[in-house]
Amino acid sequence: MKLLCRHTPRTSASFAWFNIVLARTEAATLTAFTGGGKPTAQYLTKKQGRRHFQHDVHANTARLRDAEHHIHGIDFLGTDHIYRLNGTRVEAFSGLEKSLYTHLHHGRVNEYRGEVHGLRGQWPDRSSSGKWNAVSIRADGTVMAIRLQEE
Repeated sequence: MKLLCRHTPRTSASFAWFNIVLARTEAATLTAFTGGGKPTAQYLTKKQGRRHFQHDVHANTARLRDAEHHIHGIDFLGTDHIYRLNGTRVEAFSGLEKSLYTHLHHGRVNEYRGEVHGLRGQWPDRSSSGKWNAVSIRADGTVMAIRLQEE
């Protein structure tokens, strides 16, 4: 039995709309991961909480995305935090490869998606790096790196 798939204009329009929604949600997630603020707000609707990201101010800081780190030969832009775990100071950095972040910062989701697609399979898979005790680089260009801080 042969199945035919009919695409009505309404189905195609719904698919295109859903694709845009997913791309914008992904972009908001990635920019929030790097520190939130105005770049995240541009991708959110009022119901999704745009107002919470409209200002680049976070508790005890004047700016976010204020940390850059060179990990495994790649420049990342994001934010870092210092935590105390059982008396030990730990730094956690969350960021996005710098050129990918630049695309999202300026609202260029399609350029981000094209570039990150071209980088598939090229991200290092080592779980530590020089100054960092633990490193995770994902296929979407994000990095999470953790290291112990000297007292």
